[in-house]
Amino acid sequence: MPLYHSQLYKDSLSQLNTAAKTMNADPNIVERLRYPKRAIQVSIPIRLDDGTVKTFEGYRVQHSMTLGPGKGGIRFHPHVDLSETTALAMLMTFKCALVGLPLGGAKGGIKVDPNLLSRQELQALTRRYAMEVGPFVGPDKDIPAPDIGTDRQTMAWFMDTYSQINGYASHGVVTGKPISIGGSLGREAATGKGVAYCINFAYDKMDKKIDQNTTIAIHGFGKVGIPAAIDLADQGARIVAVSDYTGAVYCEQGLNIAELQTYVMKSKGLLKDYERPGVTKITNEELLSLDVSVLIPAAIDSVITKKNMESVKAKIIAEGANGPLTKEAIKFLSDKGVFIIPDILCNAGGVIVSYFEWVQGLAHFFWDEDQINKTLHTILKNSFAEVVKKAEHYNCDMKTAAMCAALGKLEAAMKLRGLFPG
Repeated sequence: MPLYHSQLYKDSLSQLNTAAKTMNADPNIVERLRYPKRAIQVSIPIRLDDGTVKTFEGYRVQHSMTLGPGKGGIRFHPHVDLSETTALAMLMTFKCALVGLPLGGAKGGIKVDPNLLSRQELQALTRRYAMEVGPFVGPDKDIPAPDIGTDRQTMAWFMDTYSQINGYASHGVVTGKPISIGGSLGREAATGKGVAYCINFAYDKMDKKIDQNTTIAIHGFGKVGIPAAIDLADQGARIVAVSDYTGAVYCEQGLNIAELQTYVMKSKGLLKDYERPGVTKITNEELLSLDVSVLIPAAIDSVITKKNMESVKAKIIAEGANGPLTKEAIKFLSDKGVFIIPDILCNAGGVIVSYFEWVQGLAHFFWDEDQINKTLHTILKNSFAEVVKKAEHYNCDMKTAAMCAALGKLEAAMKLRGLFPG
């Protein structure tokens, strides 16, 4: 299958080219950034509970390591392929550069529906994948983390496998681990909390305050959407609609986020089965077209496209997911006056606190949650201000401005390091 087939990869290359043209970047640097440094494809045979052997496809792509070791999640999803993984690794390169982390961009994944496997089968899948990509990862090489379909338990299995192979406990090989084996406070909520911070920065820029008149719809009520909803609801915002892959629920007066969190996280409830007085069922498409103050697409890429972009009525779009808007949608909505908070800024909270976890693990010294959240807030606030400044300087949209800011840092570092062998 061609490397360039996915919409996300095409859009990522388009964003790179647009930023390069906007800031007149060195074409030799841009040429190097168009391709991943290394792409690894592995086969992962495991014995299922019924005794049969099934082989899964796995990937680990390291896009750039100019700024430091690779950093990026591991995704377990039926749609994982080399093209999508490469696009996500590229976005991680720009995300880490934008927020000033000494890390490069990487991403991994397995083409699998984790909901169809037992706990034992998932453990076997994770451990075999860790063994196959083991020579290419490590605290100073490439540091995986959780993503769609994976969690802290997945990271614990990965870390243990890597540690068993190497003969010592290696806390720094992954982030997003359980606290008891070297994880960081604040890591699980970090991406969603960062989304909420960025929405606050956008409101500050517009000289507005978040209150009960602030209506919010969240496409993807999960690892990112739930923490964002909690933070924004605590500030007085009305979360009027949330969704998962089965459908969406809507309440004009505002949904009970605490109850919804319990329903989804603890009882593993699906939103298509959620029944409460005053709450109506709507589709995911209807959610995206609601007339709300803020829309948070926090599920997967390419949900707002040329087909549905004209129906979007939100005033602010906060990209909680990676690449939720296609390039056509970004241009159309930006021209329409919608304020888009770009993904490499908006959802960078996860990689920022992953960086904190990595540093804490290497130092064997751990921070309290208040320090973590304050530092996260400071980094995102400074990065947001930098992107706004770039947007004003180049007279461009926020998406292009974020890429320009990231590309400028990568360009400077790559020129200083030079090209080997020269």
